[in-house]
Amino acid sequence: MAGSFTRWTARCAVALTLTGIIASPVRADDIEAFYHGKNIELIVGFFVGAGYDQRARLLARHMSKHIPGNPTIIVKNMEGAGSLKAGNYLKTTAPRDGTAFGMIGRGAGFDALFGNDGAIFSGPEMTWIGTPSSETNICAVVAASGVTRFEDTFSKEVIVGSVGTGDSGEMPGIMNAVFGSKFKVVSGYKVSGDVSLAIERGEVQGRCGWSWTSIKATHQKWIDDGRMKLLLQYGFAKHPELPNVPLVLDITKDERQKQLIKLIIARQLFGWPFVAPPGMPADKVAVLRKAFMETMKDPEFLTDAAKGKIDIEPVSGEELQRLITDLYKTPPEMVAEAKKLSGGK
Repeated sequence: MAGSFTRWTARCAVALTLTGIIASPVRADDIEAFYHGKNIELIVGFFVGAGYDQRARLLARHMSKHIPGNPTIIVKNMEGAGSLKAGNYLKTTAPRDGTAFGMIGRGAGFDALFGNDGAIFSGPEMTWIGTPSSETNICAVVAASGVTRFEDTFSKEVIVGSVGTGDSGEMPGIMNAVFGSKFKVVSGYKVSGDVSLAIERGEVQGRCGWSWTSIKATHQKWIDDGRMKLLLQYGFAKHPELPNVPLVLDITKDERQKQLIKLIIARQLFGWPFVAPPGMPADKVAVLRKAFMETMKDPEFLTDAAKGKIDIEPVSGEELQRLITDLYKTPPEMVAEAKKLSGGK
């Protein structure tokens, strides 16, 4: 997320926190007594070692000291159904007293909106704690393709690679349908690294729906030496490191296009989301959200994040809650169109 947006979000979180403290100053001792000596379960909907798991364990190592009473945070992995197993557990079984929260996939909160029967929870009913960063996806092609800006794809076919699922499999077709680009997708690659090898071998010319975090970690040299051109970024605001790369929302021509694109890319803002069960007491929600945002500024946490090459540009739980609540109000016909464009997902 852009720095200005993050600063605005942080100010909102601070204001809400201060309001809570002023409104109920006697609760601090009660909260400390409640958490003292307790364990908090952090349920991760993915396997050990995955990017989500890494961020969850990073948070668990540092967040306790920002919770009154300093409870122990224990990470438990509950992978399955793209993290819906964990999300369903948080909805139905996890305690709602502030001693359990979890981490689910960035798109899991929208599954119920798009009619996925596997999700027995809806996004707005869950309690969003925050995300350490949003995820910016990129549409990138090799310079040898002769394409230097997104508009060139309206008249020139560009062959892009995909693992067959996820953003790189969906975004090229969405761009074709919404804007009239001419991407041709070669799918079936098993992992992202296979697509990169295909680019090096000249089998494909790029990838549309490629995580900027991943590009930086593995192919920064391609950007530095001009071998790869960044055509477009998918997000609600420009990534601070990409001020000159056009934002997809800026090229929409009307309100219909803008609504469709917002609905499709909203999961990007959720990045690596932490979420708690629905129906939690307001004071426990405030404690977890405040502790999360304080952890995001903790020097020791930031040092560990840097060592792990994990970007930290947090978005507060309040902002995630507001956004997902608003998006669930999208007219059904617009949701149906976005689902169709996304391959039925």
